[in-house]
Amino acid sequence: MVRLSDLPEIEAEHLLDLPCPVNEDSRWTDAPPLGEMRVAIITSAGLSRKSDETFRPGAADYRVIPADLDSSELIMSHVSTNYDRSGFQQDINVVFPIDRLNELAADGTIGSVAAFHYSFMGATEPEKLEPRARELAGLLKEDKVNAVLLTPV
Repeated sequence: MVRLSDLPEIEAEHLLDLPCPVNEDSRWTDAPPLGEMRVAIITSAGLSRKSDETFRPGAADYRVIPADLDSSELIMSHVSTNYDRSGFQQDINVVFPIDRLNELAADGTIGSVAAFHYSFMGATEPEKLEPRARELAGLLKEDKVNAVLLTPV
């Protein structure tokens, strides 16, 4: 990802002026012990299966990524020209740490890995994402997920 100091001044100022919500209390609910958590990944890397429709600019939907999907079946269609894809190309775990999550489950650090993970396209206005995020929350509950690893890009 490009450094703020490497951007043209007008782009850097725009990013610095974006509103950032403040949560008075970071915890929304009580959580079970780490060793009992079922964890899903939600990324804004614009990942999808090769057979899925790719993301378009301003897309507010998400793609479902089955936990058992071979990583060679994932593509990145993030539309930001400022996003460096070389990390994804070298190691998918940079943006979608599925191998690390499976290792944590195998050694008992976490309880289990969710059956499905999800990807949004990050270069989208947050307000447009809220309806889909609420929908996604229901899917996570169905899968008994009680922890999410967010990988914003």
